[in-house]
Amino acid sequence: MGPFEIAAIAIIGGCAIEIYRTYVKRQNAKQSKTDPALREEVEALKERVATLEALVTDKSYQLREEFKRL
Repeated sequence: MGPFEIAAIAIIGGCAIEIYRTYVKRQNAKQSKTDPALREEVEALKERVATLEALVTDKSYQLREEFKRL
């Protein structure tokens, strides 16, 4: 391999890396647009799970479940 071939490979590799970086930046920009909606949904789901956990760990709920088993 001569010096010109090595230089050509380096230039092509550099261009490929820049193209990839641009692609990743665009993908991240698309995701950031949908993030607020997803965040709201995740927060709502977290609240629901917390409510369900509170209900299930409640002593009266556990007592009712034990009576149902009997």
